[in-house]
Amino acid sequence: MKTFIQRLQRYRRALLQTSFAVILFFSLSFQHCLPAWSGTLPMPFTLGFLAQGDAITDPNAILRYALPIDNDSVRDLQESLEQISKYLRGKRWSGVSKQVKSAAKVLKLHREDILASVPETRQPQAQALLENIESGMTKLEAALEGKDREGIWITRRELLGEIGKVEALMVDQFPFEVPEAYGNLPQLKGRATIEMKTTRGDMTIVVDGYSAPINAGNFVDLVKRKFYDGLPFVRSDDSFVVQTGDPPGKDEGFIDPKTKKYRSIPLEILVKGDELPIYGDILEDLGIYLPDLALPFNAYGAVALGRPDTDPNGGSSQFFFFRFDTELTPPGFNLMDGRYSVFGYVVKGKEVLDKLGNDDKVISAKVVDGLDKLVKPAKR
Repeated sequence: MKTFIQRLQRYRRALLQTSFAVILFFSLSFQHCLPAWSGTLPMPFTLGFLAQGDAITDPNAILRYALPIDNDSVRDLQESLEQISKYLRGKRWSGVSKQVKSAAKVLKLHREDILASVPETRQPQAQALLENIESGMTKLEAALEGKDREGIWITRRELLGEIGKVEALMVDQFPFEVPEAYGNLPQLKGRATIEMKTTRGDMTIVVDGYSAPINAGNFVDLVKRKFYDGLPFVRSDDSFVVQTGDPPGKDEGFIDPKTKKYRSIPLEILVKGDELPIYGDILEDLGIYLPDLALPFNAYGAVALGRPDTDPNGGSSQFFFFRFDTELTPPGFNLMDGRYSVFGYVVKGKEVLDKLGNDDKVISAKVVDGLDKLVKPAKR
């Protein structure tokens, strides 16, 4: 396992050394499109041009946006409430008020539009959730009137949780067919929740099969097999990752007891707007730079598949938790995206992840929700 950690640390250093070449490439490409009088772009301007917008760092928000749904009204409602945090941190009450009014307007005028995307059999559940959201909006408006900052934070979080449930009800079927070449691997056709007990405390992980069905399916299958129970954690020297999943003995991954073979898991990355993930290729090798991914490394506690340097399809049981790194993941210019496949996020227990080190281990991991979404591999 330490070998993988060391490789990842070397890779980190190489990324930082080569990132300026990538920046220069974009800088020169952009300059060729500018009028002759514009001159040379300074590096800060180039970075500013590349790193546009605010990166979403809340894992729950990323998971909401990654749901395969197409309903502008519910997304507008969600976005208005998401944006409150930006203004609330600086106590910019006019901005908070604007977003609260925007959310209330969407809910009032487009309630039926939201329900239209929910299958008929699930509409009673959606109706009840929307009634909860309406009550919550009244509570939010009262908290805003009293400039109750903590009350706004709490109510906003509760409302977004209810909106996420409505959005989940909209997903009627799995959005794509996994390529037949990977039919021998377990797949997660939806989402699952994992409770992981460690020597430092408990963490909750949500894995997203909608965006990474093979990586997520492999992880859920191994959790079900109790593969990770008792395995140690290894932390990188600079603490930007925490790794586990290396079994005792000479093997560095999962050996299927039926086939007696190493289970190889491919790199699997879904770019927003694409119909299905890209398999087996680092995105940069395909000429895809600064991708807008369904599951980015933006959030503290992103869970990603470990793999050998030279083989994007050589992952297996080892995975890592990505921790905050300002050099690798500045907003809008994430150097990890497209190189490793994220398949989930720690949504509870961030303080536990922060403490995990080389003397700690997984006590147990259990699938507490979504096991019914795990599809067994086809027999070959």
